[in-house]
Amino acid sequence: MAGIVDKRKVGPVTILELGTRLTGAEVPELHKTIRDLLEHGNHEVLLDCSSVTFIDSLGIGALVRSWVSVEKKGKLRLLGLSPRLCELLQITGLLKVMGSFDDVGEALRSF
Repeated sequence: MAGIVDKRKVGPVTILELGTRLTGAEVPELHKTIRDLLEHGNHEVLLDCSSVTFIDSLGIGALVRSWVSVEKKGKLRLLGLSPRLCELLQITGLLKVMGSFDDVGEALRSF
């Protein structure tokens, strides 16, 4: 399963549940969804990455672009990073700037 598999609102926060892959094939869908959210005034986004088992450089770039876009007017947080994804974001220095949480309640309170 790839792309965005679920989108739901919890208060002012939109939770986007990502599928198992975040690669060049899934990037356009993520960018369009983020753009649509921002255009409709949804500036608090939680990306649920708990199902992501594979990410490539384009997927990491998509996370960065999403974070930059949302952070202009709101907040973007990451939820449920696998040890591998956490390691990749740590190596690239992105984990320092992107908020990452293991617990959905804690993530929602961070907004």
